[in-house]
Parts: sequence; C-alpha cells; structure tokens
Amino acid sequence: MAFFSPVTGIFSYALEPIAPFTWIGLRISTLDVAAAFRLCLVLRQIREDLYRKHVKVHGHTSIEARSFVRSASTALTVVFGGEGLTCPYLMVPPSFMVSGIVPIFYTVIQGIVDMFPSVPEMFFAMELPLSVLDGFSRAFLLCDLIPPMVTQNASFAISASPWTLLVTSLVAANGGFFLTNLFSFMNPTPLALQTPPELQAYGWTTADLWCAPLVTGIYALLTHAQPFWAESHTLLTELLGMSVQGKPVEPVDPETARAFCALVLACLFSGRTVKNFTNYFDRPVGVVRKKLQKEPKMKTQ
Repeated sequence: MAFFSPVTGIFSYALEPIAPFTWIGLRISTLDVAAAFRLCLVLRQIREDLYRKHVKVHGHTSIEARSFVRSASTALTVVFGGEGLTCPYLMVPPSFMVSGIVPIFYTVIQGIVDMFPSVPEMFFAMELPLSVLDGFSRAFLLCDLIPPMVTQNASFAISASPWTLLVTSLVAANGGFFLTNLFSFMNPTPLALQTPPELQAYGWTTADLWCAPLVTGIYALLTHAQPFWAESHTLLTELLGMSVQGKPVEPVDPETARAFCALVLACLFSGRTVKNFTNYFDRPVGVVRKKLQKEPKMKTQ
C-alpha cells in the first residue's frame, strides 16, 4: 500500500484545520476552502454561460436582475439538497439543522465569488488540474461524509443494508444539482419547473450520477463497512485466486481506501474533461487559427 502513501499524505495535510478559522474554534480545512471556492466558481460560470446563451437566442426578454440571495440559495441547495432528501428516510437530522457553520461558510464564499469583476469561461488548461481537485473533494464526500449516515445509523435494518448505502450515496451526492436544475435556479429567467438533465435522454450516463454509488461501493468493499461488503470482498478474492487458505481477508484501512477512490475519481473526471474539450482539439489547426484571428482582441488600458 506504499503506492498510495503520497495520496494519503495529501489528504492528511488538506484536512488539517487552518488559520484564521482555528482562531475562532472552527475546524475548516484547506480542502473545505478549495472545494467551496471550486463549487461557487463553477456555479457562477454556469449561470453566466446560461445568461449568454439566453441573450443570444431571446435577447433580454424575461431576464431577472441578478440577486445574491438567489446565488447563495443555489449554492446551499447544491450542497445540502441531497442531504435534505435522504435524512428524513434515514431518521437523522440534516447537518444544516444542527450547525450553521457550513451554511454560513458557503454563503460567504459565494458572496466573495460574486464580487469578482469577472470569471473566466471554462477551458481545458484550467479544468484539467481542477479535475484532480474534484476527485479529492468528491472522494471525501463519498467516503467520509455519506457512509456514516448509514453505517452508524441507530436502526440495524438501515445500518446493515448495502442497498441503503448505495441509494443514499446516489441521492445525497446528486440531489442538490437535481433540485437546482429542476427549479431552474441557475437560469437568468424567473424560477420555473424544467426537466433536469438526469431525466433527459441518456441522462443516466452522466459521470457524476453513477460514480457516487460506484465509489461508495468500492470504499465499502475495501473497508468492510457492512457485513455484505466483507463477505463480497472474501468471495471476490477467492474468485480471483488471491485468498490464502485458512486466513480471512483483512479490510483495507480507511485512509488507503479513500486514497484509491480519490485516484479513481481524479482519473474519471480528467477523462471527462478531455472528452468535453475533444471537439476543440479535433478541429484542424488552420480552422483554429482562423477562428482566433476573427476574434476581436481585448483592449488594454
């Protein structure tokens, strides 16, 4: 497991509480800050992209004035929407009802991002390294935050159910974006019901949708989070001929399992980024050069 030592070391460093938050007793880490800025930046990029597309097709018809309350509500819905959908069925209070630290933290970060004069459009050179950050932050969510909601549940029927674990991961990780898309929070127009991308044709192929239960399942399998996964791990090693007769299969320590999941997600998200920008790289050099020549140069002051 020495191969994963650098990744576990990065996690250990990134999850250490940092100043100035520690000065007031808050355990907010570097990963928390980076993930919050990444999310709030992406939300603003999406909003501005939808704005440009709407204006190009419809002009300024039905556009609403920008509102910080709507921006902050969007961020909070993305962060806590999935938790709000799953917690009632798990019979546990959602975190935002127990503590206001994280909701206030994301509201402040969204306010800072909204105060930027402008933000760049998404481009390959920026999104590729950020895909690695996405892999680490998503691994923390799918390995550290979501599983305990199930495995430490007071109800044995819930805590021992692998199905509950996978469904909780699917809904908790994706419910927030589902709700914001359902109610068109990020559109420049008034709120209205619309079909989320997940329910449109081939929406089930979205990487963010299926990677959540997949990665949580891998983590549970490696760490023996529930009896089902311990038995499945033993069966799998026997089928692969990797078991030692008379010796039970030992679980992987949680830090190493999380590091493996982070690498899987980083590779997955990096591949998605390459795929999303393939249409740019597939164009002939001459076409790209002509396009760049036609684009007006920005004036310098």
